[in-house]
Amino acid sequence: MSVSNTLPDLRESYPPHAPHAVPEQKTSLLGLIPGVLLLFVVGYAGKFVEHAINTWAKTDHIPFPNIEYVMWAIIFGILIANTIGLPKIFRPGVATYEFWLKAGIILLGARFLLGDILKLGGISLVLVAIAFTLSLAFMTWLGHAFKLSDKLTTLLAVGSSVCGVSAIIATQGSIDADEQDTSTAIAAILALGAISLFAFPAIGHALHMSDHAYGIWAGLAVDNTAEATAAGALYSDTAGKFAVLAKTCRNALIGFVVLGYAIAWARKGLASAANQAQLQHKAAFLWNKFPKFVLGFILISLLATLGTLDPKLYPHLAAYAHFGFTKPQLLALGNLSRWAFLLTFAGVGLRTNLRDLFKQGARPFLVGALGEVAIAAITLALVLGADHLYHL
Repeated sequence: MSVSNTLPDLRESYPPHAPHAVPEQKTSLLGLIPGVLLLFVVGYAGKFVEHAINTWAKTDHIPFPNIEYVMWAIIFGILIANTIGLPKIFRPGVATYEFWLKAGIILLGARFLLGDILKLGGISLVLVAIAFTLSLAFMTWLGHAFKLSDKLTTLLAVGSSVCGVSAIIATQGSIDADEQDTSTAIAAILALGAISLFAFPAIGHALHMSDHAYGIWAGLAVDNTAEATAAGALYSDTAGKFAVLAKTCRNALIGFVVLGYAIAWARKGLASAANQAQLQHKAAFLWNKFPKFVLGFILISLLATLGTLDPKLYPHLAAYAHFGFTKPQLLALGNLSRWAFLLTFAGVGLRTNLRDLFKQGARPFLVGALGEVAIAAITLALVLGADHLYHL
């Protein structure tokens, strides 16, 4: 049974530079089971350790900081990946962590009524637009200043401004970037994403940021969707929800960004014949690159909203209420999203290869690090300013 059309491209989870890279091939459903079970075991181990330590600290009245299961799952995954390594039998299943991430985000829509999404507010959406524009422009300038190739600079820019590895993979074909540039960009983005998991919550707590403000900041400044989701969840459940919202807004831009670069490359005469042919149908090209899970999130949120409408307040919508979810159904879907994220966070750790930090050369990583620090600082200032003025 082939599942290649329903699961993510394995390259997104195991970039081509990784020693444990998975070749592009169809994987049977049976072949996914060992890796998925490993994701579950590592994720559940994180929950078990969190509960055990908290119980011990509470029973013995020992002041011990609450370390969320998210961090434990990631730490256990990193330890496994960088010590004993990941045997080949587990790799296809572990690569499905992107699938569980998208499923978790879709199901998370059950915990957001459309009114809640609107609470993200015009100010937050403006922040998303500003952060996206600044990230793309600054990383492009920085890459040119350090004399990186145009294609590597482009991959770093889209990775840092849109959605990390997924944006890099999507853009690679549009600008005909080679595997080495793609590998280098992915290594830099993944390494910096791993660092953000430790740095962002610490900074947020030091500044006593609200859940809303911190969640927006994590969603704006952390590149990969998995790391942005994890960075938010490490702060609080509410912060995690806002991080997903802000990050989803960024993800929705991927099709437009890839299309823009494809057109620019074509006008310079640098696009391949295949890309030239695809650009004859821009709407189809855009739809192909658009992240479909964003639409799933909105659909689930719409059904959640319909199920909670008060017919007295919204009589013109009462006829549609039976299409919505009941409260028990919403609770069940919300719990399913947590289980999906459990597998996701385990995958974040298991695919983090610390050795890659030292294999890609100094300049790309330096450009990525300087760019990420600057973007994090700028977006932090923007969010703190907006929080002070408008009380996010």
